[in-house]
Amino acid sequence: MPISNSSLKTKLIKEMNGKGMVTEGEFAKAADLAEAIANAVVEEITSNALVVVDKGSSAGSYSVS
Repeated sequence: MPISNSSLKTKLIKEMNGKGMVTEGEFAKAADLAEAIANAVVEEITSNALVVVDKGSSAGSYSVS
């Protein structure tokens, strides 16, 4: 399964709610923070992460998508 901004955001919001943070409502900004974090993490991983397979017929380095 490919990495997903929306899936990561949902997980971040769930964790924030578990810690008592307010993520909904007119003045709540925690969901916006979760979205910003999710977007940055996914971009970092898809831009820079490499999977290294060191044995077998698939040996090599592969980008994460």
